[in-house]
Amino acid sequence: MHIELVQGDITEQDVDAIVDAANSSLLGGGGVDGAIHRRGGAAILEACQHLRATTLPKGLPAGKAVATTGGKLRARWVIHTVGPVFSKTEDRSRVLASCHTESLRVADEIEARTLAFPAISTGVYGYPLELAAPVAVGAVRTAATLVESVRFVLFDEPAYRAFEHALHS
Repeated sequence: MHIELVQGDITEQDVDAIVDAANSSLLGGGGVDGAIHRRGGAAILEACQHLRATTLPKGLPAGKAVATTGGKLRARWVIHTVGPVFSKTEDRSRVLASCHTESLRVADEIEARTLAFPAISTGVYGYPLELAAPVAVGAVRTAATLVESVRFVLFDEPAYRAFEHALHS
């Protein structure tokens, strides 16, 4: 699998699927989640509401993933995953790794071959970039998947540098 890094806006990526760093409600929020819902339009929210009314009445648990339409995005699909809130007293790296492997599993189910990830849990959930990046890159590198290309789309220079360090370590 090819892994690349870009600094930019995940909602503008021309890939089969983008990963949404969602909250468990799946009903939109801030950061990456809010940007994806705004840019993708009402179809994404409607698909998430349908999931909540049917298969996910309690919401999406952390570390799991589910796909919806990409709505008005370039990407055909959005894969929603809920990252862990960072804790100084509890190692939640397995949950963060699961966000990536579960997203790849869902990508395989929908036959997506190109996938873009944000830096999951590094915004409002407080996961330090220097800890999150190696977990994310390691999980993607070791996953059994048919996805051919993964792009980490990093919002700013510090995130890009942290993922660059993880990718080349």
